[in-house]
Amino acid sequence: QVQLVESGGGFVQAGGSLRLSCLVSGTTLSGYVGGWYRRAPGKQRELVGSISEDGSTNYVDSVQGRFTISRDNAKNTVSLQMNSLKPEDTAVYYCNVQGLIVNYWGQGTQVTVSS
Repeated sequence: QVQLVESGGGFVQAGGSLRLSCLVSGTTLSGYVGGWYRRAPGKQRELVGSISEDGSTNYVDSVQGRFTISRDNAKNTVSLQMNSLKPEDTAVYYCNVQGLIVNYWGQGTQVTVSS
C-alpha cells in the first residue's frame, strides 16, 4: 500500500520560513513526478510546484523565487522549502506523486501565516 506522509506544517509569521517534507512508502519515488499542491479556504486546489525525475521544476507564479521543491530518491522524499511566507500562502498543503497511470496523495498539512 502506497502512503505519503507530510510533515513540517505549522504556524509562522509573515516573512518566515517553513520546510515541508513528504515521505513516500510502499513504492519507490524514482520514475514519478513529485509535487506539492495547496487548498486555501474558499479556493480550489492549485499546484504549487512539481519536480520531474530529471530534476526539472515548475512553480505557480505566486511562489516563484520564494519556494523551492526538491526530491531525494534515495530517501524517498519530496520537500518544499518555503521562504518569505505571506498570509496568502495560508492553506492545507498536499504532497502528490504521479506516474503514467497512478496518482497518490498525502493527507495534507496545515500552513498558517499570520500578518
